Amino acid sequence: MRIVLAKGSNSTAARRRLAESICTAYPQAEVIEAFDTPHNRVNLGQSDPLRLHEDGKRTLVLAEHNSAVRHSTEEGNSCPNYWHFSPYGFCPYGCSYCYLAGTQGVRFSPTVKVFLNLPEILAEVDCVARRLGEPTAFYLGKLQDGLALDPLAGYSRQIIPFFADHPTARLTLLTKSADVSNLVDLDHRGHAILSWTVNPRAVIETFEKNTPSLEDRIVAMETAARAGYPIRAVIMPIIPIADWEAIYREFLVDLLSRVRLRRITLGSICSYPQAMRLTEQKLGRDNRISALLNRHQCQMSDGRTRFPQRLREKVYRQLLQTIRERDTEVEIGLCLEEPSMFDLLDMSDSVGRCNCVL
Repeated sequence: MRIVLAKGSNSTAARRRLAESICTAYPQAEVIEAFDTPHNRVNLGQSDPLRLHEDGKRTLVLAEHNSAVRHSTEEGNSCPNYWHFSPYGFCPYGCSYCYLAGTQGVRFSPTVKVFLNLPEILAEVDCVARRLGEPTAFYLGKLQDGLALDPLAGYSRQIIPFFADHPTARLTLLTKSADVSNLVDLDHRGHAILSWTVNPRAVIETFEKNTPSLEDRIVAMETAARAGYPIRAVIMPIIPIADWEAIYREFLVDLLSRVRLRRITLGSICSYPQAMRLTEQKLGRDNRISALLNRHQCQMSDGRTRFPQRLREKVYRQLLQTIRERDTEVEIGLCLEEPSMFDLLDMSDSVGRCNCVL
């Protein structure tokens, strides 16, 4: 492992202290001082995409991020667009289908990042929220895992109180982490919505290397729910592995019997071609995901690659039926889907009712 002290990591006493504490947590790591290098320009010296990706997962960059609050805009799908912010970049997990791996910033420098200027980032969130003047979600989880690095940085102990005290800014956070120890004693006032990406155990074990188990994630959800947090689940990407009908049904019945969910968002593979090429380098070209994609022309108007429409419709119908058998009130949305899919499923009223927004 290596730690890179990049631009902004030594510019204030508070940043230097945090950087030192993180370095102390990894006494065997190589520490590289690169104080003139921006966080997204750390060169790992690799040209092969897979080797670059693997080295990036073993590299922690400590830096500043001066454009960490952004508004997401999508075209060609049903995404309602939303505000998001980035106290972290990328994540330490090893999901073989990772859509972030195909984005422009990650492809060049796929390092794991902690941005040390959290007070400035939250000040920008405050500025945007006050300008908007109405309850607005700020999403933590678009370009990173929202909690994977929290045991290291402890940022939730600043982020949760910030949103708890804010008149209009609200937090929506997405994670695969099973560690909520920093959150459970905080007075969140219901202003922080916690979401977990979950999938059946067989999917996690096959496609989500180095991630917490399904059981550990559900326990974390139960713990957070007892602490009063509104809880959501994102089931994505749904991968129709062998015997998927029975596997997803059993998984959903267990999840819904244990956690009171406010909203469930369903989603399929929706990656850019660059990410799919990296997936095939990891799993081989005959992997289950590619086998389903390669039989059809599956690149859509938004440039993302998806399973064929009929397959997605069949899978969604099966999961929707199971969810409604167990819970008739939970809100259900679809993530980054084509508008036509909502019509096929009689879900037109659910457009925009997804994980990233209130």
